[in-house]
Amino acid sequence: MDISIVVPLYNEEESLPELTSWIAKVMAENDYSYELIFIDDGSTDNSWAVIEELKLAYNAIKGVKFRRNYGKSAALNVAFDAAQGDVVITMDADLQDSPDEIPGLYKKIKEEKYDLVSGWKKKRYDPITKTIPTKLFNAATRKMSGIQLNDFNCGLKAYRNDVVKTIEVYGEMHRYIPVIAKWAGFKNIGEQVVEHRARKYGVTKFGFSRFINGFLDLLSIFFVGKFGKRPMHFFGSMGVLSFLIGTFMALWMIGEKLYHIASNESYKREITDQPLFYIALVAIILGSQLFLTGFVAELVTRNATERNQYLIEKNIN
Repeated sequence: MDISIVVPLYNEEESLPELTSWIAKVMAENDYSYELIFIDDGSTDNSWAVIEELKLAYNAIKGVKFRRNYGKSAALNVAFDAAQGDVVITMDADLQDSPDEIPGLYKKIKEEKYDLVSGWKKKRYDPITKTIPTKLFNAATRKMSGIQLNDFNCGLKAYRNDVVKTIEVYGEMHRYIPVIAKWAGFKNIGEQVVEHRARKYGVTKFGFSRFINGFLDLLSIFFVGKFGKRPMHFFGSMGVLSFLIGTFMALWMIGEKLYHIASNESYKREITDQPLFYIALVAIILGSQLFLTGFVAELVTRNATERNQYLIEKNIN
């Protein structure tokens, strides 16, 4: 099979017939074999009934319905597990992503040998309250990940099949799939300018909280990707540094007092009367706690079943 098209959705009953018809038209024009996987993320409207009706007209349609709303990441993860196409293309159900972009994305994967190609909505039809925070997060993600993409969160993306079978998307990590893919060893990541269309039906499903959650998810990805199998390297080094700084300050104050005593000079303040003493004490305690956190984390990861599971690209026996 050439292409698996993955469409996560939540309350999009109005747009589904038009989207399905449009996708089928593009697939027929390019003679692609395909499957269209709808993931109904606990819709409360008639979206699932519409999918069932569309299945009668289009054999390529497959569908999964969640009992409740789990979020886009969960929907993508389930769809990735089910996808069988050589190339997997994700797109939103609200008709803001154009199916006409599918052939170009497919060729970039198959002919230009990219692992992942992310769409870039260079011209957007979103309010400024959405575009400015998005630009800030994209800039922060580029800085932290080293991946030079302009639009990490674009729903229109194409993947080699083994990429989606390797990565795991959870929480709200769908915003940073390129980063997850890079940490999994898929570094050939490209970008293609795609058309962004104004929303035709319904309303947006994402609020302001996604920006806060997105930043926290980025920190999680960065930490887990870098220190997931060796947490002591992070917590231990920070703990030792904090402990040494606190110890140095404490020894400095003790040495200063002993010097004054040896020189028969008056020493006006006791060590415990100095604010620096309490800063040193906090640094020592914090350093000890960080070190112990790293030690406990190492014990946890050492007993994890996936501790020595590594991603192998090729193997010759």
